[in-house]
Amino acid sequence: MTNAFDLVPDPAAAPPLRWGIIGPGGIARRFAREIPRHTASVVAAVGSRERGRAERFAREFGVDRAYGSYEELVADPGLDAVYIASPHSAHRDHALLALEAGKPVLVEKAFALSARQAAEVFAAARRLGLFCMEAMWSRFLPHYAALRQLVQGGTLGELRHLLGVHAQSLNLDPGWRMMNPALGGGALLDLGVYPVSLFHFLAGRPESVAACGVLAETGVDLRENLVLGYGQGALAVALNDMSAPGRSPLAVVGSEARVDIDDWFYTPSDLLLTPRGGQPTLVAAKPDGGFQYEAAEAARQIAAGALESPLMPWQATLEVLEILDEARRQLGVEFPGA
Repeated sequence: MTNAFDLVPDPAAAPPLRWGIIGPGGIARRFAREIPRHTASVVAAVGSRERGRAERFAREFGVDRAYGSYEELVADPGLDAVYIASPHSAHRDHALLALEAGKPVLVEKAFALSARQAAEVFAAARRLGLFCMEAMWSRFLPHYAALRQLVQGGTLGELRHLLGVHAQSLNLDPGWRMMNPALGGGALLDLGVYPVSLFHFLAGRPESVAACGVLAETGVDLRENLVLGYGQGALAVALNDMSAPGRSPLAVVGSEARVDIDDWFYTPSDLLLTPRGGQPTLVAAKPDGGFQYEAAEAARQIAAGALESPLMPWQATLEVLEILDEARRQLGVEFPGA
């Protein structure tokens, strides 16, 4: 394999959707920029608790309608789906709001504060017959498709170990949301969800979870190691750190070959495939943009009348959150209302 682009559908060929956005923050800005650029869909409306903020966002990205409440946004009859980009602590409530208004939803990762909250949302989607998916954008990228094929196709042999590091130097001001347990702060839900979701994507549900880490005075996790055990099979290790600058590499190692990503493994990347005793080969897999792949998958599934995506099924979201729930329990991190 030297090219991964043939493993994923062309986002530009997906059916068009008219998206509404809840929460015009930083991640929503990327969604609003990349979806109209790389797909047939448009961002038709944006909602915020502050109308002025929504209006500024709408002007910047050419969005037709701006609302000063989320209730107004989800009631818009001109929307086909809602992208929820609010903080983790609001994901459940905003997803339920949109679903009850009859709108399919794409909910930013981490999908909710806990597996219990996620189960509530999925139960509502099932009851209402509406599509619902976690916006774990990495799962839909070409290099993740290539990684999965290399694992499942036997190129790597038997999995031995997976190592993912996600380290960033983030704002540690006690007043910021990342330092607030009531808002789902800490490294786990923002950073750790990436390696854990990837490990689940490649190896499935682990048999054991072990966590050790360091907490901030506010009670959130600053950094931790997670070790996921797969019986006599692979070991997966995630190191998450929001308190210091670092690299974010990935190694997926099997008995016959290994794959490495030098940095920012969860973003569009090329792969370095090295067979046992052989020479490394570059697997091209780095597109422009990135968010278009998850939006295109949602559009395809909504057009087909599906409730969930086979690439990001509800069970996968629940199992990843169960891993993070157990890690939080061992670390002693508590989220009110989770």
